[in-house]
Amino acid sequence: MSNFGGRPHGGHGTATIPCKYCRAPLSVIPGERAIQCAHCNCVTRIRRADRIPLPVMGPLTAPFQRARGKKRAVLVGITYAGGMRRGCGELRGPINDVKCMRNLLCQRFGFPAECIIMLTDDQRDPFRLPTKDNIRMAMQWLVQGCSYGDSLVFHFSGIGAQVADDDGDEVDGYDEALCPMDAFQRGPILDDEINEAIVRPLVHGVRLHAVVDASYSATVLDLPFLCRVARNGYWQWEDQRPPSGAWKGTSGGQAVLFSGYSDGKSNFAVMPDAYGSVGAMTHSFVRAVECEPRGVTYGRLLTSMRTIMKCGGGGGYDDLQGPIGAPMQHHQVANFSGVQFFPSAVGMMLQEPNLSSSEMFDIYRKPFVL
Repeated sequence: MSNFGGRPHGGHGTATIPCKYCRAPLSVIPGERAIQCAHCNCVTRIRRADRIPLPVMGPLTAPFQRARGKKRAVLVGITYAGGMRRGCGELRGPINDVKCMRNLLCQRFGFPAECIIMLTDDQRDPFRLPTKDNIRMAMQWLVQGCSYGDSLVFHFSGIGAQVADDDGDEVDGYDEALCPMDAFQRGPILDDEINEAIVRPLVHGVRLHAVVDASYSATVLDLPFLCRVARNGYWQWEDQRPPSGAWKGTSGGQAVLFSGYSDGKSNFAVMPDAYGSVGAMTHSFVRAVECEPRGVTYGRLLTSMRTIMKCGGGGGYDDLQGPIGAPMQHHQVANFSGVQFFPSAVGMMLQEPNLSSSEMFDIYRKPFVL
C-alpha cells in the first residue's frame, strides 16, 4: 500500500538534508520539492541541487478511470488520525466537510454522484485515501480532457503549510501548500504544483471553483488576482502575478478560489488543535449558498460567508432553512477544520473569506454558478 496512485518509487538512491527549523535530518524524497519534519511539524524546501528526479507519471490507474460528466468534483478531507501529526490531535471536521460539500453539489447543483471523487482517511479502499499520490491522480482526473461547458470543483479540508519561496514567483516570498495524510513521508503539495495540475489545463468555457478549508490557504492555487473586500463592501483586485513573470493563469478557462484568511502570521506551518466538528470555511460556504437565492453574486456570497463566520457559525442565522444548513446549527464550528471558533476572541481568531481568480471581474455583478 505504499504506491496507492500508481507512481513508481525508489531506485534513485537516498540523501538527507537538515530541517530548516530544528536541524533534524530529513530524507529527500524522489520528485518532491519540500518535506515536512516529523519532529517539529515544519516544512523545509528541498534545494534544486538536492532534488532527486522521478519518472513521469503514467496514465490514470483503473480506480480513477470513472464517469466523466460535464460536472465533476474532487473532495478531500483529512483528519490525520492515528498519530499522523506526531504529537498533535486529529481533526474532527474534514470528513463532515466533505460529506456536506457532496450533498450540496448533488442536491443543489445537480452533480452526478458517480462524477464525484471523495478522498478521506476513514476509507478502506486504498485508492480513496488522501495520500499525495491519490490527490495528484484525482486532480489529473478532474481536468483531463476538459472542454467547453465543464463545471469542476476542488475541495480540500485539512492542514495547510507555508514554506519560503525559492523561485521568485510569490509576491509575499512564501509558497503555500496542502498536507496529504502522508505528508511526513512524501512531503506537502506546493501551490506551484496545484496551479500546474488544475489551473493551467483549463480551456475556454471551463469553470473551476475551489474551496480550501486549511491554514495558509489564501493563495494556495497561485491565481493571478486576489480580491480585497472591505467591511463597507468596497472591493478591489490586487495583482498577484509573480515578479519572475511566470504564467499562473489558465488556458482560456476560469478558476476561482474561496479560501480563508487570518491575521495570524508565521513563517512555518502551525498545527491547530482538534476541537471542532465542521470547518469554518466549508461551513460558511455551504450555509451561505443554501440561504442565498440562485444567481447570487460573488460579492453577496462573500458577505454572507463573513457574517456567518463572525457569528461563530450560527448566531443570527437560526431561521435558515435547507437540507444542509439547518442541521449544522448544533455543530461545533472550527477554524480551518481544526481550531474551535470563539466569537469573543475576535482579535486573535477572526477569519475572513478570501476570493482569488484567474481573471478580474465585478464581484457584485457576476453571478455565482456551478
